[in-house]
Amino acid sequence: MDFTAQPKPATALCGVVSADGKIAYPPGVKEITDKITTDEMIKRLKMVVKTFMDMDQDSEDEKQQYLPLALHLASEFFLRNPNKDDIFLFITRQLKGLEDTKSPQFNRYFYLLENLAWVKSYNICFELEDCNEIFIQLFRTLFSVINNSHNKKVQMHMLDLMSSIIMEGDGVTQELLDSILINLIPAHKNLNKQSFDLAKVLLKRTVQTIEACIANFFNQVLVLGRSSVSDLSEHVFDLIQELFAIDPHLLLSVMPQLEFKLKSNDGEERLAVVRLLAKLFGSKDSDLATQNRPLWQCFLGRFNDIHVPVRLESVKFASHCLMNHPDLAKDLTEYLKVRSHDPEEAIRHDVIVTIITAAKRDLALVNDQLLGFVRERTLDKRWRVRKEAMMGLAQLYKKYCLHGEAGKEAAEKVSWIKDKLLHIYYQNSIDDKLLVEKIFAQYLVPHNLETEERMKCLYYLYASLDPNAVKALNEMWKCQNMLRSHVRELLDLHKQPTSEANCSAMFGKLMTIAKNLPDPGKAQDFVKKFNQVLGDDEKLRSQLELLISPTCSCKQADICVREIARKLANPKQPTNPFLEMVKFLLERIAPVHIDSEAISALVKLMNKSIEGTADDEEEGVSPDTAIRSGLELLKVLSFTHPTSFHSAETYESLLQCLRMEDDKVAEAAIQIFRNTGHKIETDLPQIRSTLIPILHQKAKRGTPHQAKQAVHCIHAIFTNKEVQLAQIFEPLSRSLNADVPEQLITPLVSLGHISMLAPDQFASPMKSVVANFIVKDLLMNDRSTGEKNGKLWSPDEEVSPEVLAKVQAIKLLVRWLLGMKNNQSKSANSTLRLLSAMLVSEGDLTEQKRISKSDMSRLRLAAGSAIMKLAQEPCYHEIITPEQFQLCALVINDECYQVRQIFAQKLHKALVKLLLPLEYMAIFALCAKDPVKERRAHARQCLLKNISIRREYIKQNPMATEKLLSLLPEYVVPYMIHLLAHDPDFTRSQDVDQLRDIKECLWFMLEVLMTKNENNSHAFMKKMAENIKLTRDAQSPDESKTNEKLYTVCDVALCVINSKSALCNADSPKDPVLPMKFFTQPEKDFCNDKSYISEETRVLLLTGKPKPAGVLGAVNKPLSATGRKPYVRSTGTETGSNINVNSELNPSTGNRSREQSSEAAETGVSENEENPVRIISVTPVKNIDPVKNKEINSDQATQGNISSDRGKKRTVTAAGAENIQQKTDEKVDESGPPAPSKPRRGRRPKSESQGNATKNDDLNKPINKGRKRAAVGQESPGGLEAGNAKAPKLQDLAKKAAPAERQIDLQR
Repeated sequence: MDFTAQPKPATALCGVVSADGKIAYPPGVKEITDKITTDEMIKRLKMVVKTFMDMDQDSEDEKQQYLPLALHLASEFFLRNPNKDDIFLFITRQLKGLEDTKSPQFNRYFYLLENLAWVKSYNICFELEDCNEIFIQLFRTLFSVINNSHNKKVQMHMLDLMSSIIMEGDGVTQELLDSILINLIPAHKNLNKQSFDLAKVLLKRTVQTIEACIANFFNQVLVLGRSSVSDLSEHVFDLIQELFAIDPHLLLSVMPQLEFKLKSNDGEERLAVVRLLAKLFGSKDSDLATQNRPLWQCFLGRFNDIHVPVRLESVKFASHCLMNHPDLAKDLTEYLKVRSHDPEEAIRHDVIVTIITAAKRDLALVNDQLLGFVRERTLDKRWRVRKEAMMGLAQLYKKYCLHGEAGKEAAEKVSWIKDKLLHIYYQNSIDDKLLVEKIFAQYLVPHNLETEERMKCLYYLYASLDPNAVKALNEMWKCQNMLRSHVRELLDLHKQPTSEANCSAMFGKLMTIAKNLPDPGKAQDFVKKFNQVLGDDEKLRSQLELLISPTCSCKQADICVREIARKLANPKQPTNPFLEMVKFLLERIAPVHIDSEAISALVKLMNKSIEGTADDEEEGVSPDTAIRSGLELLKVLSFTHPTSFHSAETYESLLQCLRMEDDKVAEAAIQIFRNTGHKIETDLPQIRSTLIPILHQKAKRGTPHQAKQAVHCIHAIFTNKEVQLAQIFEPLSRSLNADVPEQLITPLVSLGHISMLAPDQFASPMKSVVANFIVKDLLMNDRSTGEKNGKLWSPDEEVSPEVLAKVQAIKLLVRWLLGMKNNQSKSANSTLRLLSAMLVSEGDLTEQKRISKSDMSRLRLAAGSAIMKLAQEPCYHEIITPEQFQLCALVINDECYQVRQIFAQKLHKALVKLLLPLEYMAIFALCAKDPVKERRAHARQCLLKNISIRREYIKQNPMATEKLLSLLPEYVVPYMIHLLAHDPDFTRSQDVDQLRDIKECLWFMLEVLMTKNENNSHAFMKKMAENIKLTRDAQSPDESKTNEKLYTVCDVALCVINSKSALCNADSPKDPVLPMKFFTQPEKDFCNDKSYISEETRVLLLTGKPKPAGVLGAVNKPLSATGRKPYVRSTGTETGSNINVNSELNPSTGNRSREQSSEAAETGVSENEENPVRIISVTPVKNIDPVKNKEINSDQATQGNISSDRGKKRTVTAAGAENIQQKTDEKVDESGPPAPSKPRRGRRPKSESQGNATKNDDLNKPINKGRKRAAVGQESPGGLEAGNAKAPKLQDLAKKAAPAERQIDLQR
């Protein structure tokens, strides 16, 4: 290399000497000049190097002494010397002097560096064999001396020096590369930030040259697994991350290697690569995902990795990715969806954290689908996951809805959160309920807001909630109020003298309170401890009494909670579980939202809405909605905080609401007066004088609901209620007119409630009204003709006024009897006979056929509900005969879906409050025959709830053991056996199909009862069934067939119990008592060891062999009512007639039905559509695949596969036709023979020749008029199913049918 052509620095370094003008040499080293021989020069240079190697690096004097020598040796003459390697090593060591910028000699070291960089002196070393060692030494020296005191010129010269070596050499060795890369490792990076910056700039400058060397290094380590090639092998992933941040082009050849490592068999290795790529893809300015799609797709695949930590790391990455790269959200959504259902709790938890974190940063970063995943996880099986999801959603709601941080559009996007969070209050877990209460108090309506702001928040929240959320919120306040009352009763017990009864009552109260706290097991101990503290500390008791006082303000409540917590705190115990539990209790009972001031603020808000000066529209609700929901809110609060309403201002506003045209508003206002107005008469006479005429007017001419509330309000708040009620009763009772039924409904409601509330005064006058008008004039007459549209149910607004009046008349009878509470006049017997006749006649009491099917359904429901209501009064329960009880029970199998639904809800509501006798719980066993899956599921949940409540009641009330016969759930077994033995469908005690139905009903109840074997209950139930076989049926003790059916059901029950439990053979804990109303006393020496079901039948029942069904028996899908191809339904043996209605087959309708069936569950089907059909004859089709030919009718299958049982869930007909009465195009009804007389009300008995006789044999049998069973094959929810179409008599057409042809009942 020709150095003569190179320019020189301004200063001639070779001319720099020491202070005395001479160059200092180490001891023993003679002067080095160009005059000496080569050998002598090498000898002297080696001695210089040795001296410098041994020199103390910290000796500033020595550095200063030999610096002129280094500058001298850096001259061109010595650098071109063939033995220059020793000279370069010496110079390199001298460069360490650059480290101290404050040294007096720093400038000379800088000049040395400048000279070396300017003339690229080290490039001469490429000719040397050991040049790599010199370069490594140089790089290490420069990286070690660089620091934050150096200016840019020093860094620039260093870069020039190193980059020239890299760019002009043949390549970079691994050791030299290591000397650069080591500065990127986090540990080194943190120690010397300047060396990291130097390496970073160096790599950027030399990217084109060094990329191949870097690729080779990573190839050796990642692909070939040769970790020994470098000491940095264990840091490859850290290096890749840093290199990518410096310049992605450095890794162009490395990324495919990472894709290879992502597919490694080693889970830990995959985890490391995933962690690395998560940082690369997620970094803010990275476009790696778009530049390298194959690697991105491969990385996304790790979301489904078998290794849990890999999936977890992938999920954690998603949060950064969503925030930094919103455009990748679509790719991530599907993978997060799968992971939101991951079996690992931690992964599901982190999915929520990922989405919520991104959403809190910016709601636009997450789409609705991602928020939907969080919504789903609020119902996760793990508490930690549920809690994270609920709290995350609550934070989003507060940020975007309450504070409106991102505008109305964002608020609208998450407006559903408030409803969803409140829906969770329906969950059984106490933890869920407590968290919802906490969220409500902190996020939905923050309790720390000022009263007006807090009430405004509550007012508009309540107005915008959906109905289920409103119910949940109401329930929350109800539960908190109930807990307050429990604590109040506990404090009352502390005031009483100590006694055994007092201690027992206190213990029961403590157990009740503990159930309302998290982890009831531990809570019991803490509550007991808290009770002891209350007993010892009178001041604490007074604080607690103030907290639960009706007059306690929100501010006082806050002070009380803090004061009680302070007294119970222990400074030496940082974590105090006892204190935490007490805080939970205090938070639940403290009135943090509602007090007198809050109620006043709510009333003012409502007044503004009435006046039109409120911000209703801005808050997203209409003024009418705001007023109505505001009144509903006040109504609910009037139950829980009645004292807070007592002010003239509040009542004046409520009077204003009473005058409004909105019926719902007026009704709510009356109810608020009823709940809170106990002191109006004495304290607010002006309000009283204004209120009385309004209540009278509402009781006489208001809506039925207003009339009811008005009568109850008068009864509740006035002392002269007898006079007030008489002023309403007398004119109403005289003006009853059945010819104007629309004006009859409100008077009947008022009269019924008056007679119930004041029986001593009005029971006798009401008797003549009942006898002369209610029964004789109203119920026993049909003045109008109902619309014959075939519907089994109509909306309330479409029901005729006459039927609505009849329904209210039935309710009046019940209220009148409930008021009297005695049967001295035998009025109850007459009423029960009337209600039974109503059920037997299917709701058409006069049997004139003038009433419509939907109206008949209303009356059946009213009659069944009335019997059930009377049964809640002991004096009437005693006179209800078994036959009447069975008629009432059969309503739960009514042909109309809504009748079954509403009756079951009323039954459950009464049972769960322990108002009905235990025998009524047996009715739920009949729900096993309900064709609608949702109804069966609802019945099972009702059973679980009822059984749980009864068992809990027995545990909490030791005195209840005396009433075990009416409380113990297992005692329902004899009632169930008797009810099933009298099931109208059970006609032949040896029919296997009928026995299978009986078994299903038995198991429907027994499955829930046998979940646990508490107190050896399995053996107890078995003993009951065995004992029943030793008695006779009290309903017909002398009828052998009746007793045989009873014993057969007992044997089926024993068969089920024995097969399901191995513990039933143990000795029964006690001998069960059988109800005398249904079973006779066991006769002496009577032994009934006969088996009433054969061994073959027993096997058939236990093996679960499917019952023979029609072609559609396996189709378990909801079908829409419209656009559906009709199906056949066998009715021959069931109805006693084989007259069929047929319709044209339309091939296209079958396809549409399958398409629409999937929508049926969501959109509902129109069960009340009338669908006329036409008569055709269809030649039988054989060997049809029942799955592929769902459109083919069941009548086209072989006779053996046709099910003729009604109301069984196994037999499937077309859903969407339940509540439709079929009509034909031809007017056959008018010319056909008259309908036969109606037999006793009940399900149609099955033909004795079932399964043997052909349909043609049954053509001449009359149609039995009985209560129709529910349609089969329904799976649509919500009361929109259909089925059970009633075919008219077409005997003349049946006679014309060819023997080889079958007539098919095609339902639409």
